[in-house]
Amino acid sequence: MFARMKMTNAICESKNKSWVTIDYCRLRAVNRNKTTLTVSLNVLHPAYDIIVRVEVKKRANGYKTWLGSNTVDGCAFMRRVNHPYFKMLYSIIKDYSTINHTCPYVGKNGIKDFFWDARNFSLPMPSGEYLMLGSWKFNKRTQFITNIYFTFYQDLLKE
Repeated sequence: MFARMKMTNAICESKNKSWVTIDYCRLRAVNRNKTTLTVSLNVLHPAYDIIVRVEVKKRANGYKTWLGSNTVDGCAFMRRVNHPYFKMLYSIIKDYSTINHTCPYVGKNGIKDFFWDARNFSLPMPSGEYLMLGSWKFNKRTQFITNIYFTFYQDLLKE
């Protein structure tokens, strides 16, 4: 099986600059087939009540919902990693992030030089263009959003 994933765009936006400021959100091309993502944000007040919503969309005459929308209590999840969808996502980013602790979250947080090696991805996923929408709520209000665009190619016949 041969799989390849390349991030094509990253958009991060603070919805409440008095709570969260985004220092940078950028992609860096390492070579033709490898792009890394770095996101740095500053949480200005301690966050104890965090709700994370992630939706993956596949491009087909516009972006259509592919796996549905998943929501998790971020603080409860970090105490006990038990949600299968978010457990899979967390296992992909945990080595690159500073969010690998329990609540409260305050100060500098983010992901540095994230690169996903799709060869180790065990789920079958159709080739195409995707969008991963992330919405981060603190105290029941959306504080910031992250939109990651990527292409995925998987050839199940190659070894």
